[in-house]
Amino acid sequence: MTNPRVLCLGEILWDCLADQPGVPLEQVTSWTSYPGGAPANVACALTKLGTPTGFIGCVGEDEQGRSLVDLLQTIGVDCTGIQWHPTAPTREIFVLRSESGDRQFIGFGDRDTADFADTHLQAKQLPVSLFDAADFLVVGTLEMPYPETQRAIAHSLELAEQHFVKVLLDVNWRPMFWPDVDAAKPVIQHLMKQSDFIKLSEEEAEWLFDTTDPGVITHRLGSVEGVIVTFGAQGCAYCLGGNESKLPAFEMEVEDTTGAGDAFVAGFLHQLCLGGIQALRAPEVSRKVMVYATACGALTTTRPGAIAAQPTAAEVEAFLYLQQPFAMK
Repeated sequence: MTNPRVLCLGEILWDCLADQPGVPLEQVTSWTSYPGGAPANVACALTKLGTPTGFIGCVGEDEQGRSLVDLLQTIGVDCTGIQWHPTAPTREIFVLRSESGDRQFIGFGDRDTADFADTHLQAKQLPVSLFDAADFLVVGTLEMPYPETQRAIAHSLELAEQHFVKVLLDVNWRPMFWPDVDAAKPVIQHLMKQSDFIKLSEEEAEWLFDTTDPGVITHRLGSVEGVIVTFGAQGCAYCLGGNESKLPAFEMEVEDTTGAGDAFVAGFLHQLCLGGIQALRAPEVSRKVMVYATACGALTTTRPGAIAAQPTAAEVEAFLYLQQPFAMK
């Protein structure tokens, strides 16, 4: 695959989901591992929708890392930006599930959060040629506590600016990744100032801005082109191209919410790649883009795991054709 239009930089890992939903940790008797990590999830979801995408990150030279890279290559994600660490292992994260499919991240087994390969991404090894051809760069905050990968993210933002690549930040706040939680907010706030589009959960918006109103957040940041706030089963609110609105979620039989937000981001970027950012100025276009993104997220909740559950473009279009009042016929 050549010339990815979207680059997703950050973590790729194994989500170890409890096989017994709705029980406390001490009652879990077995776990099932699913490939994950928000940027990797977005890369796979975009590729499945038909937008050429590349993943940039670091994995261990272990079976877990090789399996993840094999999966990306099988799906069709460009892997030229992947680095390999000779000693640090590929990350595993353990996840409890509620009866309704919601997740609770509980830890990394017997390892410290800084022990894994994804914390060692090298700035000097980022493939500059990928940025020359890309339209969007997707980053998150999970890797910001780790000095080496933080420098790589900073360099990726410099490359994005040099090559006129728009930056989407999915805040994806996970306190368990931060050895010093108090240090997180100023780091994240600085990252937001370097971004063009920002996606936050309701909780993240309250934490960072004391409001969930995307129009207010857009005004405060001043330089962003769009802000999206997600409310889980209650839908989302957005300010895109100067258009502000709210959108309810689709009612689904939820199996697992893992990766739903990442599929949502992928759906959003897929539509921007098809229609262009300028089209968002039309209210009906902004709404259509958000309906599509919402459908991508909703369909991902109907199966376990993040990547395996992601829909194709044909599945999204078929789903939307049958929906009312959302139908895009």
